[in-house]
Amino acid sequence: MTRATTSRPLGSTHRRSTYRHGDLRHALLEAGIELARRGGPEAVVLREATRQAGVVPNAAYRHFASRQALLHAVRAAALSALAVAIDTELAGVRRRRRPADAARASLRAVGTAYLRFAEAETGLFRTAFTVPPATPGGASPAMAGESGLNPFQLLGAALDRLVDAGVLPPERRPGAEYLAWSAVHGLAMLVIEGPLRRLASAQKRDIGQRLLEMVEKGL
Repeated sequence: MTRATTSRPLGSTHRRSTYRHGDLRHALLEAGIELARRGGPEAVVLREATRQAGVVPNAAYRHFASRQALLHAVRAAALSALAVAIDTELAGVRRRRRPADAARASLRAVGTAYLRFAEAETGLFRTAFTVPPATPGGASPAMAGESGLNPFQLLGAALDRLVDAGVLPPERRPGAEYLAWSAVHGLAMLVIEGPLRRLASAQKRDIGQRLLEMVEKGL
């Protein structure tokens, strides 16, 4: 699974006794990301992040005034990682001759990457949606992938392609992202921490693809 790009691998910890300007914030953020990856949003604790970064707790407050501030930064990094995963899946979609086929493949790619990320990076996935933004599509460079779009915007762009290709009637486009997102996110939560978590991987993939097909037809 592709992860968000930083100057060092996402979530890698880096201990040192001194830091150049900006390095300490980056080290604390990386420590927070690794905590989220292992234990979800509950594990993102400022004191533990400072311990992993190898500095005294007071040093962290110059960059993150509270645990909530660190959690928001980690959440942005998690959303960025999800956006990168979706971008990668979209890039792998083969070009179809018919625009309708290409549009359908794009929507399916967004959903497939979303479900795959939820399973592969459960801690980051849970963290990404633990602190709600002001608006679901609120733009922030920290939350975007290589395309410059965040996950919600990538879904919206895929739905716009369906309209352009004549697959989705224009009058049914408004609000369609909320319907698609709710269905796929609901399945993701059932798979990672609900009764579907015990299913075999092949069963999960099959259910996921059938759900995406149902979403497309239902729109």
